Amino acid sequence: MVGQRALRYVVIAAVLAAAVGWTLASARTTREYPGGRFLVSATWLKAHLGDPGLVVVDVRTDKYFDGRVIPGAIRMPWKVFRYNDRARGVGGVFVGVERAQQILGQHGISREDTIVLYDSVKRDGGATASYVFWILDLLGHRNVKILHRGVDAWVEAGGDVASEPARREPVAYRAPSDEIHLRRWATGAFIRARLGDPVYQILDVRSREEYLGEKLNKALRGGALKPGHIPTAYNVNYKLNWASQETKALKPMKELLELYRGLDPARPVIVYCHSGRRGSFAYFVLRLMGFQDVMLYEASWYEWGNPELYFPVELEERKLTGALPYPVRKAALKLPAKGAAGRKAPAKGGYVSCGG
Repeated sequence: MVGQRALRYVVIAAVLAAAVGWTLASARTTREYPGGRFLVSATWLKAHLGDPGLVVVDVRTDKYFDGRVIPGAIRMPWKVFRYNDRARGVGGVFVGVERAQQILGQHGISREDTIVLYDSVKRDGGATASYVFWILDLLGHRNVKILHRGVDAWVEAGGDVASEPARREPVAYRAPSDEIHLRRWATGAFIRARLGDPVYQILDVRSREEYLGEKLNKALRGGALKPGHIPTAYNVNYKLNWASQETKALKPMKELLELYRGLDPARPVIVYCHSGRRGSFAYFVLRLMGFQDVMLYEASWYEWGNPELYFPVELEERKLTGALPYPVRKAALKLPAKGAAGRKAPAKGGYVSCGG
């Protein structure tokens, strides 16, 4: 009897310890980061699930959908915002501002809604929700958040699940033109015109093997893309943003500062990968860290590495040096005026090929 009672106390203590740990983790995800308004915990969502104007969105594709949805959530797979540009041989291209607004409206999302996006640990813990986050950030949507660790965190926090997603009546989603931040959507031509410009920082978030040209990416038509990276680009693998590869929990701010040390928050950062998905996650993390002038090269290596498009590539490894200032100064985070162009300087050495 005494042994059973002692065992019961041990179990209770373990449960309480887990609850305390979860509470502390939840507090970290909401307050620690300068852009903490973009990230919410399952605890936060449980407290706000019934709020008027809150729309929870499951962005998983059918391949990664396990039949569990957060009650009241709608499904809007992130890939509905992409298409393959077969004429240019570029895969996974953003459908554009007008079509994106139509898709949002068709799913019952209005300009005034607070949107919480989620995916799952299995599908890269935020690295698909981040793609839709980038689109909404591009459109200047004021209230958009990602659920930290997605549906898995929700279940671990004791949240109920439903087997069927909710459906919302279509509405008109219309972003005023002066609130759309087209600058957040970088193009290959934009980047090529600024190669060598010391104002712009370029971040390759693929694996080190892809960055160095030791592992080739495939083109839309099946052939190999050019090896290497965009000249002057630094490499920070997007997977390094997680404290744990198993749980996909984000690193605390202190560790992210160390990971991105050498990046200057007062200067624009252009992020890219192979198809834009991994790059969108780094985009989200930088916004979470307080960076304001962040751009996603959404066509990424699908476009830049295409041998038919003659973009220059580099094999030389570039390393970030120095420290990342913290706290990030608000004065350093002012976006340039709409349409403002970066200073153009002559391209510097290190290029190995234009392809073709």
